[in-house]
Amino acid sequence: MNTSSNMNTGSSRAEAERLADFVLFTQRSCILNLSSELNRGKISFPQFFLMAYLSSEDYLTMSDIAKKMGHSTAAATGLVDRLEKLDYVERVHAAEDRRKIMVRITSKGTELVALMRGEIATSLADTMAEMDEEEADTIRHAQMIINR
Repeated sequence: MNTSSNMNTGSSRAEAERLADFVLFTQRSCILNLSSELNRGKISFPQFFLMAYLSSEDYLTMSDIAKKMGHSTAAATGLVDRLEKLDYVERVHAAEDRRKIMVRITSKGTELVALMRGEIATSLADTMAEMDEEEADTIRHAQMIINR
């Protein structure tokens, strides 16, 4: 194996480890902020993550939700039931087949997701402002790879 390849692998591994540290340390503050805000609205993390998925889609079917969440359809139905009672999501019938139920986020749900994304972005920006140049380069490099 050539030396250049070994250096790239070592460099990538070091960047991955720095990125892992960033994720570990920033997730704590993000999760704490997220947790206190969600507790106020009586929303669990899985419910919030479902709303985040829904906020980026027009709608999802129950089987789509189950697949994205890694749950059974019955468990997905339970998540949707609780969110629907809180007016964060709604069920609608598909136009082409009334038996098919679609789930979409409501404006109340969209507002909560936007608020929480803003809180997370602020927390990340604060953390990134305290980074040295090498740490910032690692984050920028990881972002470029993720955005490919």
